[in-house]
Amino acid sequence: MIYWQIFLAFFIPGILGYGGGPATIPLVENEVVNRYEWLTVNEFSEVLALGNALPGPIATKMAGYIGYEQAGILGASVGVFATVAPSLILMIALLSLLMKFKDSPKVKKMTGLVKPTIAVLLGSMTFGFIANSFDGIGITQTVIIAAVSYILLEKRKIHPAYVIGGAIIYGALVLG
Repeated sequence: MIYWQIFLAFFIPGILGYGGGPATIPLVENEVVNRYEWLTVNEFSEVLALGNALPGPIATKMAGYIGYEQAGILGASVGVFATVAPSLILMIALLSLLMKFKDSPKVKKMTGLVKPTIAVLLGSMTFGFIANSFDGIGITQTVIIAAVSYILLEKRKIHPAYVIGGAIIYGALVLG
């Protein structure tokens, strides 16, 4: 029964909390503090503060922690799954619909318009990263990292995870 309660405590806010993690926090608080009384308001605020201090989505961190406190590792798994399940279900449904009508001229036009938009957004983000890099570590270091990364990725065909790891180590040792 506890697993079903954990599932409902995080699935319902996931469905109703339009806007992501921050929008679901009051709904999660209502479930875990008022409805199931797993935490006091004070304890919930501490969990929220801890979740905000860690990287990643707040809702899944809170679900994992509260689920673990109530029912161990399986409880944490149920809580995290319940948090992502509404988005997962909607994505599967929308992708199924998209695949069903993939040959439709309207769908082709829609996906054709989305691709350039994503490219522009990624390009804009990249230029922002480059500008921050110039300001943070300087032009010389930025060019060295970019050139070595290009050679490793494009010429040597090294997996991106290794290149990123190498750049992190370089940054820690040389720039740290």
